[in-house]
Amino acid sequence: MVVSSGTIDSLLKEKEQYPPSAAFRKAAVLRSDSFRVDAAKDPEAFWARMAKELAWMAPWSKVLEWDPPFAKWFVGGKLNMSANCLDRHLAGPRRNKAAIIWEGEPGERRVLTYHDLWREVNLFANVLKGLGVKRGDRVTIYMPMIPELPVALLACARIGAVHSVIFGGFSARAIRDRAEDAESRLIVTADGGYRRGAVLPLKKIVDEAIADLDVVRHVVVFKRAGVEVSMREGRDHWWHELMAKADADCEPEAMDATDPLFILYTSGTTGKPKGIQHSTGGYLVGVATTTKYVFDLKDEDLFWCTADIGWVTGHSYIVYGPLANGASVFMYEGAPDWPEPDRFWRMIEEYDITILYTAPTAIRAFMRWGDEYPRRHDLSSLRLLGTVGEPINPEAWRWYRKTIGGGRCPIVDTWWQTETGMILITPLPGVTTTKPGSATRPFPGIDAEVVDEKGLPVPMNKGGYLVIRKPWPSMLQTLYKDPERYKQVYWSQVPGKYFTGDGARMDEDQFFWLMGRIDDVINVAGHRIGTMEVESALVSYRKVAEAAVVGKPHPVKGQSLVAYVVLKKGEGRSDELKKELQKHVREAIGAIAVPDDVYITEKLPKTRSGKIMRRVIRSLVSGQEIGDTTTLEDPGAVDEVRKWLAEVEAHPE
Repeated sequence: MVVSSGTIDSLLKEKEQYPPSAAFRKAAVLRSDSFRVDAAKDPEAFWARMAKELAWMAPWSKVLEWDPPFAKWFVGGKLNMSANCLDRHLAGPRRNKAAIIWEGEPGERRVLTYHDLWREVNLFANVLKGLGVKRGDRVTIYMPMIPELPVALLACARIGAVHSVIFGGFSARAIRDRAEDAESRLIVTADGGYRRGAVLPLKKIVDEAIADLDVVRHVVVFKRAGVEVSMREGRDHWWHELMAKADADCEPEAMDATDPLFILYTSGTTGKPKGIQHSTGGYLVGVATTTKYVFDLKDEDLFWCTADIGWVTGHSYIVYGPLANGASVFMYEGAPDWPEPDRFWRMIEEYDITILYTAPTAIRAFMRWGDEYPRRHDLSSLRLLGTVGEPINPEAWRWYRKTIGGGRCPIVDTWWQTETGMILITPLPGVTTTKPGSATRPFPGIDAEVVDEKGLPVPMNKGGYLVIRKPWPSMLQTLYKDPERYKQVYWSQVPGKYFTGDGARMDEDQFFWLMGRIDDVINVAGHRIGTMEVESALVSYRKVAEAAVVGKPHPVKGQSLVAYVVLKKGEGRSDELKKELQKHVREAIGAIAVPDDVYITEKLPKTRSGKIMRRVIRSLVSGQEIGDTTTLEDPGAVDEVRKWLAEVEAHPE
């Protein structure tokens, strides 16, 4: 059978269902689906109602101005992001509530109340002004996960500067490319940051990046690690020295809702990174609303999103969404396995963290390290779990629920992107019956669909392209300085609809099942197979911790499947194991999905946010150029893949 190029064969079928418990539902922020029904009737009225929960300096005249593919939300409205996250909480009991509770990798602890954070932000906003930063100027931020990172973001927002955060681990080349494209006048960094017991030399990397980059006039350096750094006269400034001289009162700038708040660069397959530009008003409405309802947020919660603020997840669900809701946020600087693989669970126990939001990649790493580590600790403070970053395979979902959540915590498996700004597909924990591996249904006010290459809906349980049919408040405004590329990348494949680049299917309950990137769909003998489903089958085998599946050219099938597998701790590799895995996939989803080649490896190429870089593996397997690897966490993982390819060439079967 030849399958249409616009559909994807969906092979996995998951039957288990988990309704919210009666106790959770009774206390939930949302307890019925009427919220979703109301939003579907009139999305603009729904978002306007959500927007009224924020503090506005001037009302909007129009909720949405839609000139496809460009959207303007809350036109005419004025507000300030920093004031919404800080000032409006100071008049009541939240003034002395913990805004940020932080632990450094070496073990230091700090607590900033809302008043403390407000004061620090005011001081640094005036520091930026004193260095000549004005409304609309771009500021690049390259820092470790310390409280000064959200301080810098909120200070930029307070004066109307556009921030561009770069993950504190990217290379000098990545910093240079991004700072040059954004034309940043100023970079905020630190002398260093801790990661697995070592100090990352952040200031040294910045010096290398901007050695001959004239656009950068100033570098502000926070003294984090106490390591010796070079300070150039006139350009480089110590954070603490500038803060000691700054005024502690900075009036928040009245920003148009449609003004840009930040640029966040994502690496492309080739060429320069894409600068995703987000607005102020629409973005804030989206992240504040989803934080409240997706995470069932209560005033007494301690919310921990384990992402880095260098990624959009950290922007939306460490800084802006939680602080706009007056939440207490937990931040941690270092690695989850330092000094031992129980670091996360120790902190959850010690701080009584109630909400944990982390990535499937991290969950699979925890599984690989073994159940002994979470069992050392009392995790009963947790009441809600979340996942983000990529589709979670059912086996990891069940482990997360049972081992970390004690079988009592709902899981919100969320789908969204840097471009979407906010969560778009997710369970509502007091309402939705969940299924392991499904992101379930669109958030209220979001109109999602699965279509073929002509833009037509595909049949139930048939895979296709995930698209969003109507604009939403936190959508990207454009690509910075490149509106034509914005139109081409996101709006040309399926005219009139936002093209996510992800494959998905909808089941009989209208639940969405994400199937990975369209780029990761492989055509095997006429069947279009999503690699995520094959990876999920492999990871469900008792000895497997992680898997990456790619396609390589095949003279008969067109493409064949190649699997790279990382085993759980203590498991040994063997030729027999490869046959066991092939048999397991055959039994789980069918003969068409059985990988021709299975390689057992120590590690997989990943980004610093933990996503497996299948593109890199695919390029190596196919003998193509690898392309941009600035986001790779460990270049040695590429050598692992090369090693296995070389062995196969030397000893073909």
